[in-house]
Amino acid sequence: MKKQLLYILLLIAFISCQDDVKFNSPSFEGQKDNVFWRAIDSKAILATNGSLSIEAYTRNEKLTLKTTSKNLGAYILGINNLNTVAYVLTDANGTITFSTGIGKGNGEIVIEEYDVVNKTVTGTFKFNAVNVNNNPLAGPLLNFQYGHFYKVPVK
Repeated sequence: MKKQLLYILLLIAFISCQDDVKFNSPSFEGQKDNVFWRAIDSKAILATNGSLSIEAYTRNEKLTLKTTSKNLGAYILGINNLNTVAYVLTDANGTITFSTGIGKGNGEIVIEEYDVVNKTVTGTFKFNAVNVNNNPLAGPLLNFQYGHFYKVPVK
């Protein structure tokens, strides 16, 4: 009787096990002002001139990374208006915009993989962006660090 009870318990234990695997692909995340931030949706757009824009969205935020090319490598921010970052927060109080450009902010976008077959892009980013309109509802700088985008679909 004890053996049968043991077999029944083992059978129940094996039947009740399941795999709850959740994949986070595509993914776009980082630390915004030292707080974990994750987009709920993301996409990349390859323009006819070869430039690449990677957009990430939350309910009321939009983060856009722009590079001059889809080629692998580091794109430095804050030295021109070609490689830039723009962050827009829209809420009941209005819109707050942060960006980089010539002499504004700093950082880098690194394209680590551009998959031509599956049309995805993977890489990292970090930046300090400037409060464009000196909106008093936000600080003068927005800091993103440890940013990753993984297999974001290119359209």
